Amino acid sequence: MDGVPGVYGAKKDLVSVPAVKRAAAKALEDHIEPDTRTAGAWADDDTCAAVKAFGARDGDGWLASGALRTAHETWARQVGDLLDRLGAEKIALRATNTVLTSADIGTGGALRKLSALDRY
Repeated sequence: MDGVPGVYGAKKDLVSVPAVKRAAAKALEDHIEPDTRTAGAWADDDTCAAVKAFGARDGDGWLASGALRTAHETWARQVGDLLDRLGAEKIALRATNTVLTSADIGTGGALRKLSALDRY
């Protein structure tokens, strides 16, 4: 197994580096989220134009208009969900160092109270 003994699927070079997490959060904030929002808006404009082009002019319109409208609503919901997920990941990346540091300090404090060396 190519990993840490006793940990299934873990990579032996898995590292938790605060600077890398900050860089990942910054990339999400500066590039990935804005680019995703831009791509979603670009598709939004084109789809709205297509829905309008296939829409009713003489009372009926094309069936494609309704299908495009439904697809557009689904797309908009999915883009929104993706942006929410990216935002949550960014927050989690920034909070991880704090959470892990607090856990380490708490564990260290608890272990220190139980040290057998304190009796000597």
